[in-house]
Amino acid sequence: MKRVATAVALIPIALLLTLRAPTLLFVAAAAAVALLGTRELLAMAVHYGVEPLRRITYVYVVVLFAALAIALSWPTQVADLGASTMVLLALVVVGFFVFLVAAMRLPDLRKAYLAAGTSLVAVVYVAVPIALMAAIRELWAGGFLLLYLFATVWAGDTFAYYFGRAFGRRKLAPRVSPGKSWEGTVASFIGSLLVGWLIFHYAQQISAALMSIHVLTARYAYLAREAPPTASILVLSALINVTAQLGDLAESLIKRGAGVKDSGALLPGHGGVLDRVDALLFAAPVLWFYVGLRVLAQGHL
Repeated sequence: MKRVATAVALIPIALLLTLRAPTLLFVAAAAAVALLGTRELLAMAVHYGVEPLRRITYVYVVVLFAALAIALSWPTQVADLGASTMVLLALVVVGFFVFLVAAMRLPDLRKAYLAAGTSLVAVVYVAVPIALMAAIRELWAGGFLLLYLFATVWAGDTFAYYFGRAFGRRKLAPRVSPGKSWEGTVASFIGSLLVGWLIFHYAQQISAALMSIHVLTARYAYLAREAPPTASILVLSALINVTAQLGDLAESLIKRGAGVKDSGALLPGHGGVLDRVDALLFAAPVLWFYVGLRVLAQGHL
């Protein structure tokens, strides 16, 4: 019951932020989620014998999103794409050196390399994918694309959960996540393909309906005359589902190694922030590359 109540409360907030919020508010919200996820990851790192560089990592995440917000102020989509990509790549490269320097202050220098590496993992694993979602939103029809991403991932998660509970017999990865089954995995894959195709097939109708009730602004609506080819959407939805399921397993691996059930306790019935966004962290870069390739090749989605 707590799981459903939390979802009912959070999903409308997430959708309103995605579809209506001004750029700076959305980037700030994305930064807050990244900080909370980073905090949970660093807390789990303690169970691996690592002394996290907490303050410098938090500051670095804030700097990353501030730089991204500045990059997204460029006037054209191609500039947005290039500037945001360069900002993220540069900060990832520079980050490891910053974290190594910060680790020099640790009492036990034998832990310096692991501490710096953990901070870099937090940036690459948590902050960068969330930053990519913020960047996607500011591209053409980016709000609608995030709606598609969320719905595809959430549909796969829902199909896997309920179908797996009802019919799951063959374990997918018992050492990492004992509750997951091959039956649930297949149901998740089919569910994501179905929902992904439906969203793009009825993109204009969905956009119009959401704008009519003032949930979606025109800037973030899907305004193309034609949807991308069906084969392209099915392949994209398939890749998003596969990477989302891998993202879920990856976080389960981290938790299993740390000996914890949930990444945190912030969300009743759901655990921590990472427990809710783990699939998106792997799936968002797939959508980013898809958008980027189409924008660079055609000048639009």
